[in-house]
Amino acid sequence: MKYLLLLTALLFPSLAAAEPPPPVGKTVPLFDGTTLAGWEGDAKHWRVENGALTGGSLTEHIKHNVFLATEKDCADFIVRMMIKLTGTGRFVNSGFQIRSQRVANTSEMSGYQCDYGEPTWYGCIYDESRRNKLMKQSDMAALRPVIKPDDWNEYIIHAQGRRIRTWINGVQGVDYLEADPKIVQTGKMGIQVHGGGKVLVQVKDITLEELPPSAADAAAPAPAKDQ
Repeated sequence: MKYLLLLTALLFPSLAAAEPPPPVGKTVPLFDGTTLAGWEGDAKHWRVENGALTGGSLTEHIKHNVFLATEKDCADFIVRMMIKLTGTGRFVNSGFQIRSQRVANTSEMSGYQCDYGEPTWYGCIYDESRRNKLMKQSDMAALRPVIKPDDWNEYIIHAQGRRIRTWINGVQGVDYLEADPKIVQTGKMGIQVHGGGKVLVQVKDITLEELPPSAADAAAPAPAKDQ
């Protein structure tokens, strides 16, 4: 059996490494279904429609990235949501920010983005307005068969310590471990509408399960601040 597991890991690394999403624990809603209570963002771009947090437009070009952010900060958690993305243009893209902050005097947020959109952005981790690079690419060969374009998809994000994992419709996207001790592991959550097209994103049934810090992280010294 051990030989079989080792052979599977060598031949199919993404399959061997994949995990099922965590079981549902004690959750609280992050959205009341009717108002933007607990969230803040530009009313020109964000509202509640048909019981969903809604951003962007299918008739007006989105010139730059815009975000709806939580008022609350969170460090270790599991967040679950249903998300729907539609649009036309050069770049139909969205994402869910975690451990992030508003960037002063801009419409941006800075921090981890659990990305969502075509062609290969579903479930990956991008560092938005900070390192400005893809931190880990998702396994699109596994995700592509379960993604329902232009429809509702379940997105789960599990962030604990320096490890961040994503799942879409029960299939794992990434398992990312942050190597840089200076990257702060707490902050706000947010929903993005990416600039560059006519894009509409909707999020509903969003719940939060806050977790205790991992033993390793609780014992580790606080990350040094940039000078």
